[in-house]
Amino acid sequence: MSGTGRTEAGRAQSPTGAARTAAERTRDGHGRLGSVLSGVAVAVGSVLFLGGFVWGAVEYRPYTVPTNSMSPAVKAGDRVLAQRISGDDVRRGDVVVFTDADWGDLPMLKRVVGVGGDTVACCDKDGRLTVNGTPVREPYVRGMIGGRASSTDFDATVPEGQLFLLGDERGGSLDSRVHLQDPGQGSVPLSSVDARVDAVVWPFGGPVARPEGFAALPGGVSQAGPVRLVAAAIVGGALLILGGAAYGPLAQLARRRPGPRRAPGAGDGVSAGVR
Repeated sequence: MSGTGRTEAGRAQSPTGAARTAAERTRDGHGRLGSVLSGVAVAVGSVLFLGGFVWGAVEYRPYTVPTNSMSPAVKAGDRVLAQRISGDDVRRGDVVVFTDADWGDLPMLKRVVGVGGDTVACCDKDGRLTVNGTPVREPYVRGMIGGRASSTDFDATVPEGQLFLLGDERGGSLDSRVHLQDPGQGSVPLSSVDARVDAVVWPFGGPVARPEGFAALPGGVSQAGPVRLVAAAIVGGALLILGGAAYGPLAQLARRRPGPRRAPGAGDGVSAGVR
């Protein structure tokens, strides 16, 4: 009886042992696949992360805004990213970084309101800036006294190959209006432009919008640079690296967790054999 019971018990236990072995093989297979996928995630994430930084370094230059002359678009102390461009790529409404000897030979930020051939004037009967006689709506100058786009009246013709620039804070900005008596009536050459401001990165303010008021003029406004794609590559790469690196410790923790306990005697092959 006892020998028969042991034999039957052994037979009864063998399917359970086989099931456990199959389950272990399945877990091992899943573990190997997970390890491969985590490695791929880390590799792809590293490419995106480093590639995003390299792409950003090639396309953009960081600047710290020195004054409030471009408030409220950008304020003193803001850190901005400016896309490296040539003067030929500049459009009305762009906020550009430029350096000109007549303006102190230091990097400055101003908004382009007129290009070569334009007649820029202020103000019309409603206090608005006009370009070639067309009024331009500028929401960023609403805080000006009387709602005027300039604290002083002016009228200037921009020579070909030049740009007419104003600060958004028209009450205190030292811009083309201060240089109206200079050659070119306060304009600067296209070659003086170093970059175009695309985004405020600190404190986080996001992309610098192109004013819709200039979009209706011939030539329209410029398109935003790849700052969103650069940011997406860096953030996405960082998340993939973190996710892939976290897989190993999480998988080990999951394997160490004990399985569900069975009630004593449940599925016991020896008891079945004795009976």
